[in-house]
Amino acid sequence: MAEEIIALFIPIVAVVVTGIVLVTFFYFRSKEKQLMIEKGLSYEQMIEMLKSRKDEYGLLKAGIIILFFGIGLGSGILIERFTGIEEWVPLFIFVMLGLGFIAAYFVARKLSERDKKRSS
Repeated sequence: MAEEIIALFIPIVAVVVTGIVLVTFFYFRSKEKQLMIEKGLSYEQMIEMLKSRKDEYGLLKAGIIILFFGIGLGSGILIERFTGIEEWVPLFIFVMLGLGFIAAYFVARKLSERDKKRSS
């Protein structure tokens, strides 16, 4: 009975959390634009400022993080299958996600430095 209730709430919680994240994103984005208008920036200055803040390696970083998540999930399931201990899956997911964030940071930093050298 408890498993059915948990299974029912998983998609509900996922939708609510996704909604909260999206609403928060759009709220802070509009707040940022409102502050730019209050400072008296022109439309061209606002566009230039928003373009300069764009993360050009965002998709690369997301891909690296998702790759490490998959590796952690697969490794955890594989080790759980052989040992029978269920705690391996979350452990491997968290460890590999941490390594994925670290790797994504260093890869993006290295590529940014390379781009700066090329443009100089």
